[in-house]
Amino acid sequence: MKYDCLIIDDEKLLADSTAEYFNLFGIKTTAVYSAHECRKFFKEDSAGLLLLDINLEDGSGFELCRELRRSTDIPILFISARTSDDDKIIALNIGGDDYIQKPYSLGVLLAKVKVVLKRFGQTMDTGYSDGRLTLDDNTRQVYIEGTPVRLTSLEFKLLSYLIKNKNRVISKQELFEKVWEDKFAGDGTLNVHIRKIREAIERIPGKPEYIITVWGDGYRFIGRDQ
Repeated sequence: MKYDCLIIDDEKLLADSTAEYFNLFGIKTTAVYSAHECRKFFKEDSAGLLLLDINLEDGSGFELCRELRRSTDIPILFISARTSDDDKIIALNIGGDDYIQKPYSLGVLLAKVKVVLKRFGQTMDTGYSDGRLTLDDNTRQVYIEGTPVRLTSLEFKLLSYLIKNKNRVISKQELFEKVWEDKFAGDGTLNVHIRKIREAIERIPGKPEYIITVWGDGYRFIGRDQ
């Protein structure tokens, strides 16, 4: 079976909860808990990316990485509770693509994984995630730092359209035609929905960071690449 992500971590609860979170956002993920299980996994299955803990009960993640690098060049992100700069240098020198410190934010880690998978062409982009705000088109759900926020179907559609056209000024008329499918909808209706979305996703709704009003023209969603 082909997975987007394989987690190799002997902290079973953390590995399973991370895999469950990734699957929720459309990143097909599974977890194993030892170097032995990782070797067994690759005899029958494959993955587009590895999250590899450097401290495994039956061996070093560094040694496992060296072993894997003899047969595969898939991206490997090291995860560790250790803070030594030497560990980070070793991880990158032996073929790691990044070094992630425990405890980590699931939202930030998800954004990083999506970026790496997209860079290596391993998975399709099914929405938007910048580590704080996540919109998942598959589940039609929006999250702030991993916590779901409630939007109506129309509000989700409006936010999704703005995100798909991020960094471009979208006129009110375009939003009426593309989102409402009614070119005669009124400004007041649109303003109410924009206000409700801001209340759901902005840190300070009155000082928006994501959905910016361009006076006289419309709105612009400011994308945040990770």
